[in-house]
Amino acid sequence: MSSTVKFTEKEREKQATQITIVGFIVNLILTAAKFIAGIIGKSNAMVADAVHSLSDFLTDIIVIVFIKVASKPKDKNHHYGHGKFEIFATIIIGVFLVLVALGLIWNGIKLIISFTKGVILEKPGLIALIAAIVSIVIKEALYWYTYLKGKKINSMAVIGNAWHHRSDAFSSIGTLLGISGAIFLGEKWRILDPISAIIVSIFILKVAFKLIMPNINDLLEISLPEKIENEILEIINNTDPEIKNSHNLKTRRIGNNYAIEIHIKVDKDMTVESSHNIATKIETNIREKYGENTHVAVHIEPF
Repeated sequence: MSSTVKFTEKEREKQATQITIVGFIVNLILTAAKFIAGIIGKSNAMVADAVHSLSDFLTDIIVIVFIKVASKPKDKNHHYGHGKFEIFATIIIGVFLVLVALGLIWNGIKLIISFTKGVILEKPGLIALIAAIVSIVIKEALYWYTYLKGKKINSMAVIGNAWHHRSDAFSSIGTLLGISGAIFLGEKWRILDPISAIIVSIFILKVAFKLIMPNINDLLEISLPEKIENEILEIINNTDPEIKNSHNLKTRRIGNNYAIEIHIKVDKDMTVESSHNIATKIETNIREKYGENTHVAVHIEPF
């Protein structure tokens, strides 16, 4: 986190919204183009790919709404801010990916069963092939744009949405393979379409679980990684020579922010003011490392 440029919550909200709106507009145009290409080119795979792109609209709306909520400052009902709304948004994106992937798998299985019963799958037109290539290029570019911007502003929801863009590119790769086989290899190879769709869907499921599981851990308030906890202890112990001991470290994530609690021991004869100044220095040092919205609680004990 220390290498990430620090933004205020208002700046993060503004940039995240702008990034998502760009994706929303691109998805709108691309989805319409896919539907048209799928219908004109008589490609069931391309129509299914368009439906997959359509799901991006829902995740774009979710990101815009939840980023706005997550950026709100703490209030009397949310003393730790609203950061977990962004975690929740990221989980929703992951769930959408799971549902889309399962839908693609089910549709692929039905096509394979039909093919084995002697049903000849319809040959798609070249317009569907061109649409698949264009989709891959645009969605991969949109993935990198969204992912890098999400990393810059340290937004899990924006990064999650970037992976949704890439999942659409993966879907289009499967579509491209299926359409290519159907056009150039003959009717016996048209089964490549549903097979490719199933394989790609498995990769989409893998991406979805990578998004869901870490954020579920954050909702369950799993501790920060050991490496980060060791960094925190090092910062605390090097803050002031008057700190005799530090223990009972507790950590968790709240959205993009850390919550840290620590007990420190100082000389029992130290004045309240002096011990308070040490605690303040600890808070300042930790926030310099992990961001101004880091929650820090320092409990003073006599040594």
